[in-house]
Amino acid sequence: MYTHAAIDLTSILDSVCLRNAHKSAISFEGKTWTYSEFDTRCRRLARYLKQHGVRKGDRLGYAGQNHPAFLETLFAAAHLGAIFVPVNYRLSGPELTYIINDAGMHTLIFDGFMQATVENISADLCTQGLLAVDAPASPHPDYEQAIEDNHPLLETVPVSAQDVAFIMYTSGTTGTPKGVMLTHGNIFWNDLNLRLIEDIYGEVVLTCCPMYHIAGLNCAALAAIFRGAHQHIHRMFDPGETLRTIEREKVSALLCVPAMLLFMSQHEEFDTTNLSSVRALLSGGAPVPPALIKRYQQRGLPFYQVYGLTETSPYALMNLACDTKTHPEAAGKPVIFTEVRITDGKGREVPTGEQGEICIRGPNVMSGYWNKPEATTEVLTEDGWFSSGDIGYCDDNGFHYISDRKKDMVISGGENVYPAEVEAVLYQHEAVQEVAILGLPDDKWGEAVTAVLVVKTGTEITLESLRKFCDGKLARYKIPLRLFVVDELPRNPSGKVLKYVLRERLSSPSAQVA
Repeated sequence: MYTHAAIDLTSILDSVCLRNAHKSAISFEGKTWTYSEFDTRCRRLARYLKQHGVRKGDRLGYAGQNHPAFLETLFAAAHLGAIFVPVNYRLSGPELTYIINDAGMHTLIFDGFMQATVENISADLCTQGLLAVDAPASPHPDYEQAIEDNHPLLETVPVSAQDVAFIMYTSGTTGTPKGVMLTHGNIFWNDLNLRLIEDIYGEVVLTCCPMYHIAGLNCAALAAIFRGAHQHIHRMFDPGETLRTIEREKVSALLCVPAMLLFMSQHEEFDTTNLSSVRALLSGGAPVPPALIKRYQQRGLPFYQVYGLTETSPYALMNLACDTKTHPEAAGKPVIFTEVRITDGKGREVPTGEQGEICIRGPNVMSGYWNKPEATTEVLTEDGWFSSGDIGYCDDNGFHYISDRKKDMVISGGENVYPAEVEAVLYQHEAVQEVAILGLPDDKWGEAVTAVLVVKTGTEITLESLRKFCDGKLARYKIPLRLFVVDELPRNPSGKVLKYVLRERLSSPSAQVA
């Protein structure tokens, strides 16, 4: 009886390449590789790494902007049974050092953007090898030369679906990043979860989210490869170039975090760009204001909201395009093989419509945090339920709504205030460009609901006018008691507002209240 399903990354790529050998796989800065060429490059890199000591279970890192080398490193690691560790290229030297040494990386591949940072910390790293991409002045071995000098590796190290494929470090919005261990099976089931609901990607995918982020990697880059699609990779996100690429290459699918959507919608070319080729615009990472969703729907784009975390690979909920029209505030319904329930924080499910913590179970949920068994036990039960730390509720029709992060909830006068609800109202104000709601210490209320705004050019706003605007739209205790107007909101690379940074800045006695 057949008992083994080959669902590891190497087997998936082999199958894709067998069927699409001569199709365009990746286009990047004027050059295109077929699936056969891409596979050959991955195998050449794998041979180089094997010759330099990389073995099954070793950690192989990539620190750099979006580049085909990122994906080649990922699949080279898979060929060797090694574990791929993508690293945020915006990290400082000490932050980078922590992640590399925490992961115990055998080899780090880095690009020219990261060259100065890596070389400044190289003496503090545990790595046995460094390899430089697009960094001609680097004293370390050159990536392209390594590929050119080696024949493709034909032997692949066998792995199981339970073996760790990636360690992805959380973006660290609070405290030290944790390494999320995702298995080959997690990645397979994440893709199947969406594919069986509605296979929406089409023939041309644009990857403009950073690939070191779970959404950019699993929901864009790997989704394109698994389908044999032609993927256009942008080194970094640029709203104008993204719009032009959609029109020029007839892009059928792309994923953007809300901040990217906002910047594109504000670009001078947004209304004149031909976007008719797009059959799926996906967004995740944070709730999208309904007004912004409507802006894209008015341009005829099918808008899909997705919800998940690095720990869930990430799909947990999806709001299909048809449902986003009728329920734009919803995060959606559970994907096929994933269970979602709302609990009271002690594992007990709460009644429909009641707020609680979102918990997730399924084959897409991580195996744990690297080197952090205690942290793993805090969020993962023995029967597989993962506590997300997000607050939400489910309605009578099965739609789930995200209220906020548990840690971001404001308790004012004993009442729970969920920032996302207040933010959704403030986004309706004609002067508001961006908004973040948080709680600041208050002698009277415990915490004061505080609005931090970026206002549109040529407009002004006062606390009095803002409170008047909210009157009748929000309960009185939810209306902001304080207002700060700033030039920009601090965000992490996935587009999430860093509210802890705002709290630190605005808790200072010198902070100016508008």
